[in-house]
Amino acid sequence: MLDYLALESSTEFPAFYTIFYTVLLSFLLSSLIAYAHSKTSRYVVVPVEFLQSLILVSIVSATVMQAIGDSLARGLGMLGALAIIRYRVTLKTPRNMVFTFAALASGIACGVYAYVIALTGTVGFCVIAYVLRYSPLSKSNALLGLLKFSTPLEYNLDLTESIISQHSDNFRQIKFQIGKQRKVSTDQATEDTSNNRGASGEIYFDYEVRFKNLNACKSLHQALVQDVNTSQVKLTFENISENV
Repeated sequence: MLDYLALESSTEFPAFYTIFYTVLLSFLLSSLIAYAHSKTSRYVVVPVEFLQSLILVSIVSATVMQAIGDSLARGLGMLGALAIIRYRVTLKTPRNMVFTFAALASGIACGVYAYVIALTGTVGFCVIAYVLRYSPLSKSNALLGLLKFSTPLEYNLDLTESIISQHSDNFRQIKFQIGKQRKVSTDQATEDTSNNRGASGEIYFDYEVRFKNLNACKSLHQALVQDVNTSQVKLTFENISENV
């Protein structure tokens, strides 16, 4: 069936059933790509607009390729027309960009009547996406947290960093402030007053720390709290949503 349609297709004047079949096939294949993206994504909320865009962009690319055909003049004219349009939407996740190119590729293959290539490539792409989803490449148990604490100005920071190194996989200092008082709770303020440490005599640090599991996070927090030279210890984690 696919080979027959490819032979009967004319790039200059395609028949109506050929155009209809091309649009229908591009819709089905892009829907399969969108479904694979929603099922293999590790994020809780998958943007519906992005899934719809995967389906629509495949139909648009198939229509453009049928309109161009073998005409060089049409191709150059279409290139100039598309160059005028400014696309201000950026894909911040490489995985989303790959799925977008997959939808474009399936539409282009359908538009040039390479139906077997479009079907084989799309099915293979979705199968590999499912395999990667449940492979060791997709499993990441590492926790990324933001650690905040303060120390006296005269304190040797290497001792605190050695404690952080013992309870984490990796860490880096991203910010520090000298003599600027943070908003703390009543208990912490009372403890700081008893230690006779004013805001001007303290330095505040922000570290980005990576842990293997939650137990390592608890042990680091407990070790820093028990250290008399560190105060206002705070360890926070965030679930970063997918940016499209």
